[in-house]
Amino acid sequence: MAQDVLQGHTIHWQSFGEGERPALALHCMLGTSDLWAPVLEPLGDRITATAFDLPGHGQSARWEPDGTPGSYQTLATRIAAGFIDRPLDLIGHSFGAVVALRIAVGAPQAVRSLTLIEPVLFEAITGSPDWVDWRGKQDRLDALLASGRHEEAAKDFLEDWGAGVPWAVLSERNRSRFIAQMPMVEDVSQANFTDPGRIWRPDGIEAIDAPVLLIHGEKSPAACAAICTAIAARLPDVGVASVPGAGHMLPLTHAKQLSDLIALNLDRS
Repeated sequence: MAQDVLQGHTIHWQSFGEGERPALALHCMLGTSDLWAPVLEPLGDRITATAFDLPGHGQSARWEPDGTPGSYQTLATRIAAGFIDRPLDLIGHSFGAVVALRIAVGAPQAVRSLTLIEPVLFEAITGSPDWVDWRGKQDRLDALLASGRHEEAAKDFLEDWGAGVPWAVLSERNRSRFIAQMPMVEDVSQANFTDPGRIWRPDGIEAIDAPVLLIHGEKSPAACAAICTAIAARLPDVGVASVPGAGHMLPLTHAKQLSDLIALNLDRS
């Protein structure tokens, strides 16, 4: 385990494996780098993977909003890019997958393979019925946060994107942590709709020439599969996989299946 000040924030990270190929794994909102252990350790003979705690998560330092829309996504992207010194296997889940995709669009030469697990880039399905549904959910979340009802917002967010554990069953420590993280969720959720990094711009995604694998859970919100399909339609070398019985938190609930799928994408590069 290691830590350093990156982009003005104390960031904690850890490594998995001792393989010759470098990799970088980016976790979801409200997660930590620990979630990657059961996914990446089985691949340790092929890759040496770095996973860091996003600002305000795990052992990394607290994040404070600066009033700039989308600032958290930009910060996370800059921190992640700082770990890249040669082409690597880039892996991301949920918000982390959006950051991974932003890096791949901005610096396609830095990516050897790209594995995206349920990227929440709602810009990709703008105007669709799924987008309308989640836009309504986002409006409710925004209203709760604007009125200071952070506990209700955290409960709603986890019902949509958590691992299916009821709010009442969570420990007081975890509930308090999730409530405190809601300002990050507010910034990130809005960015998922507005695309501040212009990931979805014309000819952006098409520049990625590494093999891409998009993964979603069979039981995840329908928007997750729709986003994967929309992204895949713009890529020349891509596969899409649905994991049977899985919801959004695949790294936590279906680690072996993810390891196997990532291994397949490594084989393609």
